[in-house]
Amino acid sequence: MPGPLDGVRIVDLSAVIAGPMATGMLADQGAEVIKVEPLGLGDLCRWLGPNRNGLGAMFAAVNRNKRSIALNLKDEKAKAVLRELLKDADVFVQNFRPGAIDRMGFGYEALRKDHPGLIYVSMSGFGQDGPYAKRRVYDPVVQAISGFADSQADVKTGEPRLIQTIACDKVTAITAAQAITAALFARARGAGGQHVTLTMIEATLAFLWPDAFYNHALLDSEAPPSPDFASFYGIMATKDGFVTTITISDDEFRDCCRALGRPDIAADPRFKDIVSRMANAAALKAAFAEAVATFTTADVRARLEAEDAPHAVVLTRAEVPSDPQIVHNGSLIVTDHPAAGRLREAVPAAKFAATPSSLRRHAPLLGEQTDEILAELGRSPAEIAALRAAGAAG
Repeated sequence: MPGPLDGVRIVDLSAVIAGPMATGMLADQGAEVIKVEPLGLGDLCRWLGPNRNGLGAMFAAVNRNKRSIALNLKDEKAKAVLRELLKDADVFVQNFRPGAIDRMGFGYEALRKDHPGLIYVSMSGFGQDGPYAKRRVYDPVVQAISGFADSQADVKTGEPRLIQTIACDKVTAITAAQAITAALFARARGAGGQHVTLTMIEATLAFLWPDAFYNHALLDSEAPPSPDFASFYGIMATKDGFVTTITISDDEFRDCCRALGRPDIAADPRFKDIVSRMANAAALKAAFAEAVATFTTADVRARLEAEDAPHAVVLTRAEVPSDPQIVHNGSLIVTDHPAAGRLREAVPAAKFAATPSSLRRHAPLLGEQTDEILAELGRSPAEIAALRAAGAAG
């Protein structure tokens, strides 16, 4: 059975992570995604991280199940090809800096008359206008401005820290993928095409708001600020490794204390209920850390597991693929890429019983399907050769 988005055609001009990851999720779910890349280096994400024979690991993770056509969109002949691709497109995605797509002749207003059913998606860092609109934007920039870095501040020094993954890019990608499917659903119910705009800053704020900003939400409250929710949990050192545990309910708290052989922690009035434990989170974390440090990792894991207390051993990234639950779930697979060789990949996260996601295509090399796509548009071999010779396609 094909995936749930089988029959949906996406023309994707986005690059790096947020846009390609969004369309990559939809490609996994069955959408046909045509990735339009510039000649030369193509999507710069191809060259980030380890690379083998022109395919980077980061690029491969978010661009599988797509076809790549390389076009020089400064050339009118290439623009004509893009217009042909858009004739049958359901979704158009771009994340150029504000104003760039309009200057190319492919802004929303330029397309909507001829493509009334098109879902047109504009992704940007801060928006199409405003004081930051023209800035170059990458994930750390948004982490800094959104409060993400402050929410990761060192507990002792207060020094802000960047989270060590491109979280803002990825949460924007997830937001975009959901927005695209929502717009397609609305179109199916008669709403027609529409312009969907989203920014990294707003996607990140929405992601952070429930916990990282809860002290900035109740504007009429006179109560003192609560400790950050993140202060309620952390990494604790054992004799030979690291574990984490978090207890929300009273039962979980008592189970954890019993597992660690510390009934005195459970009896401490500072920790009598969830409100008290949150107010005294630093003291509670210190008490748990002191207890955990007396055990080996294997011992503390066995103790916490016996009491059904929430916990986990902290794995290195090298250990993750062999974790028994990840192995049992089949969460990671190894495929053979014709250029890069064996490639370990994460499977699509959402499982559809009736319309399963699938890995149908390897991540493309730059322009790998240029000739194939041009032929589908009716271009003859001679015409394709002429486009290449003119530097319009490659």
